[in-house]
Amino acid sequence: MADKAPGYVTWNKEIDNGEFKRKPRTFRDFVSAKEGSKFLAEPNRYHLYISHACPWANRTVIVRNLKGLEDVISCDVVDFLLNPETGWSFEKSHPGSTGDSVNGAKLLREVYFKAQPDYQGSFTVPVLWDKKLNTIVNNESSEIIRMLNSEFNAFAKHPELDLYPEPLRSAIDETNAWVYDFINNGVYRCGFAKAQQPYETACKALFENLDKVEQILSQNRYLTGDQLTEADIRLWTTAIRFDAVYNTHFKCNVRRLIDYPNLWAWTRELYAMPELQRTIDFFHIKHHYYESHTSINPFRIVPIGPVIDYSVGEPRVLAPPKRARS
Repeated sequence: MADKAPGYVTWNKEIDNGEFKRKPRTFRDFVSAKEGSKFLAEPNRYHLYISHACPWANRTVIVRNLKGLEDVISCDVVDFLLNPETGWSFEKSHPGSTGDSVNGAKLLREVYFKAQPDYQGSFTVPVLWDKKLNTIVNNESSEIIRMLNSEFNAFAKHPELDLYPEPLRSAIDETNAWVYDFINNGVYRCGFAKAQQPYETACKALFENLDKVEQILSQNRYLTGDQLTEADIRLWTTAIRFDAVYNTHFKCNVRRLIDYPNLWAWTRELYAMPELQRTIDFFHIKHHYYESHTSINPFRIVPIGPVIDYSVGEPRVLAPPKRARS
């Protein structure tokens, strides 16, 4: 096993002219329910490695919970601290960190090297691991949630739940695209910018698109209509972290999420769902961002606040859709 990964990428190495540019993920195989597939959907074959802090990893465990796959796909949680040189660890000294129950690794990088000894990319979460073939299937969250949604229905407690329904796929894909560019990744483009202009460009685009979400949610229960879809899950994992971290740590401070009546109500409504709420560990979230990003917060001081009440308030009263003028 390699001792060091010369190509290991940290957030500090994904900067181009002061602008943060996220690199694509490397492992892109797909679990399928189709008989004869290399990665066949089977119970107790696959394992998720996640971080409670990471919004991308958070997506996968939410879909796992919503589909009722907790007894089908096992899961381990890394420690909240992300070392810029060695990456995620399986240190168990903090509550919520589980260690590695499958490979016995000390560091997540060991899992990557087990799958590919000459690997030179970044050691990211989530990771979908195949316990049968001893390899990584996929480390791209958007693809993992699609697998969990559709390929394990034979073993799911809630096979009827479809987060990517055929009639809404075009709307979901369109929404995912701008939410990812300007909100999910937008907060990171604000926080990791190393020049004023890239920061301001990202921040203005972020709040223009949060304004867009607010308008949508003033008329719709969910992002693409009256049905919960993956588009909501993908936005929510950013929204639930926004006031606690991104507003201050990443300088996304034009407005708070609580200043958006409909977006804030939608965030709390989803938080009230047990399948989502039990995936959120604010200790891991806050300590990860404030202690890991020493280029932003060199003294690793973790703020006490803000004090946020996520309990559901008054139900939203949706405005009627605007009619086109005749």
